[in-house]
Amino acid sequence: MAQAAAPATQPQARVKARLAGVDRLAHERELVAGGCALIAGVDEAGRGPLAGPVVAAAVMFPLTWLQGEFPAELVDLNDSKQLTEAQRERYFTWLTSRAEVCFAIAEADAALVDRINILQATHHAMNEALTRLRPAPVHALVDGRPVRSLRFPQTALVKGDARSYSIAAASVLAKVTRDRAMLEFDRQFPGYGFAEHKGYGTPAHLSALARLGPCPIHRRSFAPLKIKPPELSLRPVE
Repeated sequence: MAQAAAPATQPQARVKARLAGVDRLAHERELVAGGCALIAGVDEAGRGPLAGPVVAAAVMFPLTWLQGEFPAELVDLNDSKQLTEAQRERYFTWLTSRAEVCFAIAEADAALVDRINILQATHHAMNEALTRLRPAPVHALVDGRPVRSLRFPQTALVKGDARSYSIAAASVLAKVTRDRAMLEFDRQFPGYGFAEHKGYGTPAHLSALARLGPCPIHRRSFAPLKIKPPELSLRPVE
């Protein structure tokens, strides 16, 4: 008589139950089935603020995780905007302390944003993060729309940070890195409230701008910082 299969351990049972809902490894497994083993999720943080860098992160999980041994510690990993600050910090520490996880982080500062525009600066940071991964990825999962300038084959997923664990991990790394940078900028440039609003255009930030003027990390190409050209007079010259 054949022996009954051993029951799954509690952590792995939780993983399987969680994955039975929204399968956040479906896109990774599809690529693996097609012969691709080096898959990176890439995401950014900080496109909208008036100040500070835009930060991109790329994360590549080991093949064993994608084939069924996914860690129970990551089962509730999600879009960084859906997590609390404490949860993001916990996932950041766990992900960056595991030797099996390949990750890289890159940024484009305010000066670059002003020089080439925010969209191109974001894509520059994403390319840099992917290029820094070792080993190099064969395919990238991208949150949102396709990135034409990306130097890697890609699959774009709308709301990808909630549909792919790889992208969600990148989302967390980018968000935490940027938030920590804004805390440091708050110490360097007191009075703007960067620690609270992280550079976004809140009423408090706009009030500080009116009072203090812009500082070196403000994006001068963003309204309301952008200087408007003088209006031409339509009155005839006397």
